[in-house]
Amino acid sequence: MADIVIASGNQGKISDFRVIFQDDNVIGINQLIEDFDVEETGETFEENAKLKSEAAAKALNKRVISDDSGLVVDALNGEPGIYSARYAGVDKDDEANIDKLLDKLKDEKNRTARYVCVISMTDPDGTTRTFEGSVEGEITLSRIGEEGFGYDPVFFVPSLNKTMAQLSGDEKSKISHRGKAIEQLKSYLKGESEHGD
Repeated sequence: MADIVIASGNQGKISDFRVIFQDDNVIGINQLIEDFDVEETGETFEENAKLKSEAAAKALNKRVISDDSGLVVDALNGEPGIYSARYAGVDKDDEANIDKLLDKLKDEKNRTARYVCVISMTDPDGTTRTFEGSVEGEITLSRIGEEGFGYDPVFFVPSLNKTMAQLSGDEKSKISHRGKAIEQLKSYLKGESEHGD
């Protein structure tokens, strides 16, 4: 069993990683560094993911994984994008964020959107690799479902005829943006262990 350090205090994200890395010990960075926080000054998901993993790897002198993810809504020119967690304010309130999104879309007919996730993995020597996943969907008119976090109650996945908030953890991990990015990461780590890097 390997220790996998996630540079996040977001319990929803950490539990997503735990569902997929079931054979490993997934540790949130706040268990190792109190009040770890990195100012996300990047302009893309990739830049912000790298900022977090690189700062954490340097602080801990060990390999750290981080992700930056969010919702991209076509009719809103890509909003909320990198501001997804703080869309309605700095306190990262999921309910307020959803309210703002639904209010901005109102009667908009084009409700296509996607969740995007970029995972960044940084080694103690500063080497960083990134892995990206996305899932296409539509924004509903109101909340449906009780599971998940963030915008999951209003993110409808047409292929499953359900919102993300109606999926179990296992179902979500198979199709989600984070699940896809983590699978790429796992493939990389598997290859690394097979080649003895």
